[in-house]
Amino acid sequence: MQKALKKYFAFFTFPTLIAFTIAFFLPFIVGIFLSFAKFTTVLDAQWVGLGNYVKAFSDGNDFLNALWFTVKFAVVSVITENIIAFFLAVLLTRGGRGTNFFRTVFFMPNLIGGIVLGYIWQTIFNAVLRPYAMTLTTNAKYGFWGLVILMNWQMIGYMMVIYIAGIQNVPEELIDAAKVDGASRSQTLWNVTVPMVMPSITICLFLTLTNAFKLFDQNLALTNGAPGKSSEMLALNIYNTFYGTIGFEGVGQAKAVIFTIIVAGISFLQIRATRKKEVEN
Repeated sequence: MQKALKKYFAFFTFPTLIAFTIAFFLPFIVGIFLSFAKFTTVLDAQWVGLGNYVKAFSDGNDFLNALWFTVKFAVVSVITENIIAFFLAVLLTRGGRGTNFFRTVFFMPNLIGGIVLGYIWQTIFNAVLRPYAMTLTTNAKYGFWGLVILMNWQMIGYMMVIYIAGIQNVPEELIDAAKVDGASRSQTLWNVTVPMVMPSITICLFLTLTNAFKLFDQNLALTNGAPGKSSEMLALNIYNTFYGTIGFEGVGQAKAVIFTIIVAGISFLQIRATRKKEVEN
């Protein structure tokens, strides 16, 4: 069977390889070239060297502000989403009435589109702030915490399902052995359950981290970067640079390349760190 799979491996992977090359690899290579050019279309690109990258970091510091705002958001949202999702998963794997109902309810927000979610929560937050003569865009901190709450509401259920799958795969023999040794419920959780669900933790950290850095729809609908550009995240900043200012398409492309490198680098380091933890356990 293994010999047959090896024999036809290239045959089955070739269509996927072709699709990956056309849809991702070639556009990525062209995008890197365009980040060093001034252009309005691909056919009229003119080489300008590092000029676009210099403008990206000197354009009123908007890009650096968006980067710092995104980093802060990623740290807070990744921590809160994963901690809450994990403890919900622990509660819902202990059995009890209505467990399946609550799993479904917590997961449902993930099925709603980002634009719709943004406008729904914008209405909710503005209704809460209106008695204080404020709106979500009065101050950047309102937009920041609004985005954190929105993403927690959307992502916790999804991450919870992944954690539940990991917890349910923990061998009962290990749990029983811990009880026999006199371990408390919290000791069993931290010394047995958590190490055994490290693969799920790796997946959830990767998904929440990359999602936080790539967030666009919710940011666009909730605050659109207001007030000014103080609540603008990286993806929205790149979009506004590329499509909002004539002649800055190359700068937007340079920001996109930088953005790709940042997300890929952070994701690689996160996966490497958590995988190392898996091996240790």
